[in-house]
Amino acid sequence: MALQDVSNDNAIRNSVSAEEWQTRVDLAAAYRLISLFGFDDLTYNHLSARVPGEPDHLLIKPTNIMFSEVTASALLKYDFDGNPITDEAPQLWGGGFVIHCGVMKERPDVNAAFHTHSPAVMGVCSQKQGLLPINQYALTFYKKLAYHDFHGFEFNIELRAPLFRDLGDKNVMLMRNHGCLICATSVAHAFQLHHFLELACQGQLAAMTGGAEITLPDEDVLEFAAGQLSNLDPEKALAKDWPACLRKVQRDAPGFDS
Repeated sequence: MALQDVSNDNAIRNSVSAEEWQTRVDLAAAYRLISLFGFDDLTYNHLSARVPGEPDHLLIKPTNIMFSEVTASALLKYDFDGNPITDEAPQLWGGGFVIHCGVMKERPDVNAAFHTHSPAVMGVCSQKQGLLPINQYALTFYKKLAYHDFHGFEFNIELRAPLFRDLGDKNVMLMRNHGCLICATSVAHAFQLHHFLELACQGQLAAMTGGAEITLPDEDVLEFAAGQLSNLDPEKALAKDWPACLRKVQRDAPGFDS
């Protein structure tokens, strides 16, 4: 899809279900938000979402546009073999195929998957100890993280099996020397987890600046704090966070919902 084709396209909106259109709007908003927060990387990386009512199809951005350019109508639809459902879309390849089609195929409980390479996440992914429970955001992921060693760029299908073997039933993975993979039941929850992971990694790198000694809470405190988080209703947090995120993207990057 050429860049000039990314525009308001009422034909797309009128040809899909209301549920699919809402997922398209949410996914486009997430792309724009990650760009606004500075976590994107030119035209690289992807966010994807399972199509409501079409469990064997996903939505993903064209490979030749930036996160800041994504609109609801520009998102492309594929099956899990990387075959385009959207007319004139190219075959899906690379990380879009190996990682995102793989997530949706291997994990039917996942409806949204984010894979990014922000500097803070890459920094922590390159540290032997991984993410430490040294700030409140990190406690969101306490004993819930998967790790995957770097085996090369996810261009080759043979790299899929080890990736998902290491992910298992976890929803957040740090890919060593690479980036992160976030899996969730909704685009909104995937964005929230991604944002908290980014802040946790930024906090860890900031704490290590200058070689300062790091304070780790006692194990019993960590278990207590993790229990506090597990008693919270995540839907209540999303009910206030996601509408606020949508208001931000409407203010700062309008046009995503076209």
